[in-house]
Amino acid sequence: MSLELVFILLAVAGFSGIAIGWVFRWLWILARKGSIELEIKQILLDAREEGKKITARAEDEARQKVVTVEAEAKEKEEKITRAEERIFKREESLDKKQTELEAGVEGVKERIEEVKLIKERAEEMVQRRADELARVAGMTKEEAKNLLMQEMEREQGDDLMMRLAKLEREGHEKLERRAKEILTTAIHRLGNSVASDTMATAITIPGDEIKGKIIGKEGRNIKAFERATGVEVIIDDTPGSIVLSSYDPVRRATARVALENLIIDGRIQPAKIEEMVEKAKLEVNKIIKEKAEAAAFEAGVLNLDPRLLQILGRLYFRTSYGQSVLQHSVEMAHIAGMIAEELGANPQVARAGALLHDIGKALDHEVQGTHVEIGRRILQKFGVSEEVVKAMQAHHEEYPYETVESVIVQVADAISGGRPGARRDSVENYLKRLADIEAIANSFPGVEKSYAISAGREVRVFVKPEEMSDLAARELARNIALRIENELKYPGEIKINVIRETRAIEFAR
Repeated sequence: MSLELVFILLAVAGFSGIAIGWVFRWLWILARKGSIELEIKQILLDAREEGKKITARAEDEARQKVVTVEAEAKEKEEKITRAEERIFKREESLDKKQTELEAGVEGVKERIEEVKLIKERAEEMVQRRADELARVAGMTKEEAKNLLMQEMEREQGDDLMMRLAKLEREGHEKLERRAKEILTTAIHRLGNSVASDTMATAITIPGDEIKGKIIGKEGRNIKAFERATGVEVIIDDTPGSIVLSSYDPVRRATARVALENLIIDGRIQPAKIEEMVEKAKLEVNKIIKEKAEAAAFEAGVLNLDPRLLQILGRLYFRTSYGQSVLQHSVEMAHIAGMIAEELGANPQVARAGALLHDIGKALDHEVQGTHVEIGRRILQKFGVSEEVVKAMQAHHEEYPYETVESVIVQVADAISGGRPGARRDSVENYLKRLADIEAIANSFPGVEKSYAISAGREVRVFVKPEEMSDLAARELARNIALRIENELKYPGEIKINVIRETRAIEFAR
C-alpha cells in the first residue's frame, strides 16, 4: 500500500508541476506581450515626431525655393522689360533715321536732276556756239581744227623741233649731271681701302719633325685628317709649310684651325685629330656668327633670322678676286643706302638687298643653280620681305628691275666691284684679258676693228656695213658673247656693242 501511495503522490506532484509551469509560462507571455506593445507604441510615437520634423523641414525648404524662384522670375521679368524698352527706343531711332535718309535721298535726286538740266543747257549752248562758228567760217569744227594745226605746223614747225631738241638735250644733260653727282658723292663718302681677307691655305710648321708627325705611320694621320675635314693635304719638298686644298672655304678654314691646334698640342694621332676637328668646327661656327652679326650691325640691317645670319657669315671666308665677299656686301649696303637717300627710295630695303645680294655664294658649292637663284630661295625660306628679294635678285640682270631699289643694288654692286683698289688682279692678267677680248672680236669676218673699254667690261666692235646687214650684226654680237663666255675667265659681265654705220661723203668744189 505504501508503494502505490508513493507512486500516486509522485504522479500528482508531476501533474501539479506541469500545471504550475504552464501557468507561469502563460503569465510570462502576458507580461512580455505588454512590454512589446509598449515598445511598439513608443516607436510609433517616435515615428510620428520624426515625420512632423521632416514635414516641417520640407515645408521650409519649399517656401525658400518658392521665394528664390519668384525673385529670379521677377529679375528676368525686369530684364525683359528693360530690353523691350531699349528695343522700342532703337526702333524709334531707326525710324527717325530712315525718315531723314529718305528725305536726304529725295534732296539728292532733286539736285541730280538740276545738274542734268544745267549740263544739257551748257552742252546745248556749246553746240550752238560751235555751229555758229562753223556757219560763219563756212567749215565744220574738225575742218577748222585741222586747218589751224596745219597752219601752226607750217609756220612754227622748225621752231618747235628746235625747242623740243633743246629740251631733250638739256634734260639728258641735267639727268646725267645729277646721276654723276649722286654716284660721286656715294663713292667719296665711302672711299675706304679694301683689305684682301683671304683664308691662307699654306700652313707654316716649325720643322720637318712635325711634318713627319702629321703624315704618321704609313700616312695614317694625314688620311685621318683628310677624312675628318674633307680637304686635301699637300705635302711637298717645300721646307716649313703644308698646303691645304679644298673648293669649300669653310672646310679649308676648319682644317687650318684644326691643324694649327694640332701643331701646338704636339699629340698628333687619329683620335686627337677627330677631337681637334670638332673643336675647330665650333670655333669656325663662332667666327661665322660673330662676323655675320658685326656685318649686319655695320650695314644697319637688323632683325635678321639667326639661321640666315649663320649662312651670311660663311661669306667671310669667301673671296672674289681678292675682295672679301662679306666686306664687299657691307660696302655695297653703305653705297646703296646713300644712293637711296639721294633718290628718295627706301634706304632700308636697299641696304638689306645689297647686304644679302651674294648670300647664295655661301652655298653655291653645295646647291645647284646660280648664286642669285640660290639666294632667292634662301631669303624666301627665312621669311625675308618680298621688297628685299626683288632688290637683290636683279643685280646680275637674271630678273627684271621691278623696283627702284633693285636698280640701286645693281649700281652699288658695280661701284663696289669696279672702283680702283677694290679687287686684286695683276696688270699682266688685266692686259692679257683685254687683248684676248679684242682678238676674239677681230677673228670674225666683216669686223673692221674692235676696242675693249671700261676696264674690259665693254667691247665696241665696228663692222663693215657693205659686208654685214643689221640682222647679221645682231647675230655677230651674240656669237662674240658666246666665244668670250666659253674661252675667257673674267669677273662680272662684258657688254658686246656692235656698231654698223653708213657714211656718205661728198665734196663741193
